[in-house]
Amino acid sequence: MAKVVETGSGRVAGTPGEISIFKGIPFAAAPVGKLRWRPPAPVEPWPGVRPALEAGPDPMQVALPMSAPRTRPMSEDCLTLNIWTPASRGGENLPVMVWIPGGSFVAGSGADPMCDGENFARKGVVLVTINYRVGLFGFLAHPALSSESEHHASGNYGLLDQIVALKWIRDNIAAFGGNPDRVTAIGVSAGSASISLLLTSPLGRTLFQQAILESPGAFRPLADLEVASHAGQMLGNDLAAMRALSADEILTRTSQFVPKVRGLTTPRVLRPIRDGWVIERQERDAYLTGAFSAVPTLVGSNLDEGGLFVGAWPVKSVRDFHDLVALNFGALSQQALKQYPVGSDHDVVQQCAFLFGDTQFTYGARGIARANSPLQPATYRYLFTRHRCDGPDPPQHGDEVPYVFGRLAGAGMTPRAANARDHALSETMMNAWVRFAATGDPNGGNLPTWQRYDTARDNYFELGDELRAGGAWRASQMAFLDGFFDARSASS
Repeated sequence: MAKVVETGSGRVAGTPGEISIFKGIPFAAAPVGKLRWRPPAPVEPWPGVRPALEAGPDPMQVALPMSAPRTRPMSEDCLTLNIWTPASRGGENLPVMVWIPGGSFVAGSGADPMCDGENFARKGVVLVTINYRVGLFGFLAHPALSSESEHHASGNYGLLDQIVALKWIRDNIAAFGGNPDRVTAIGVSAGSASISLLLTSPLGRTLFQQAILESPGAFRPLADLEVASHAGQMLGNDLAAMRALSADEILTRTSQFVPKVRGLTTPRVLRPIRDGWVIERQERDAYLTGAFSAVPTLVGSNLDEGGLFVGAWPVKSVRDFHDLVALNFGALSQQALKQYPVGSDHDVVQQCAFLFGDTQFTYGARGIARANSPLQPATYRYLFTRHRCDGPDPPQHGDEVPYVFGRLAGAGMTPRAANARDHALSETMMNAWVRFAATGDPNGGNLPTWQRYDTARDNYFELGDELRAGGAWRASQMAFLDGFFDARSASS
């Protein structure tokens, strides 16, 4: 018999069992028609009992180069969430984890099998996964959209979706056995970048009490509303005609807004922007001046963050690489080349990977830890170093996710199957994540002591073949990037 739970919008019936599962619960109205490119509207209450047995459609999205072939439907009507709970009744006050998926802000799904919440629920956590609008549907800024907004802002609709989802969880999760005052936001890549930004936002910073940020795309320069709105006009200037376009027609225009080679130190327009409402200032400035919510935080990155992204880049020669560095670092190019030296064409792809990983992920992880720890002692940093299945390749961006969720089967680990060391590390990481969600501290069990982050030592906890303390990961490159962004801020 289905398990029925009362929410603020109506009753939902989920899959019963030791772990009850509720999928496809709408937390906002379908953002279609006149609601396209508007902040999420309240969902209409439904009569009777709504089946919550299947996940809703994925957001409209492009396929990323590293994505598996699509097997799920897409729709603009995507603002739904999924819940796994071990609670037998409401009010158990279990810790809650809310997974915000990644996907470079142009892709992603809360129904990805890799983030199935059953294993977390079996460890006493209520796990929620959410969808949010991505790409041109979630982050299009445009002068006409700003003109119709009471806040004179546009873009950031995907962030607003996340905010409304978090409010829904705050207001309803107790009925599923969760504690609305013990919510940990967790994400990878664009998901954790979103969490980092929400901690600076006056609209989002109070909606969760803790954060787990896996490879956050943080501390990157944000486009301002004027620049992003100018770019948005590539889609057209007749707002009624733009809203009349089919979702597929809009999706095919994505490539106009996404360069083949990502700017490493310059803003992007199809991601969160500084709109003056949701995001008021540059993220790095907000963190360096303490204008953010310093919550208990677990943050980290992987050994090879950049290798996944740069293989297809048309940057193959020493000259190509020097041009890339000059484009991104200008007057400090020679200093950059000392940190990322290329002696021959053979070195170029590897140094591109280092440069991409450092600027896009490692720098943000370190920056969050450095800014948060003086204000919040419960700050922990990790470095994931496990070579999948004892293979030759170091862990790349996102490779920790199947370990975190205990979903090693089918995690791209062929032809080698996950072995005992993979499963042991996965269990260790899941237990640490659950302890952090429950207590704000990942220590306990059989783990060696995971020390709090200290800026002077720049320490981290290595999660790999060995579980041990380390420090000063890529410190020279991080110091260079600090100096570069400091100089840019001083001249702006």
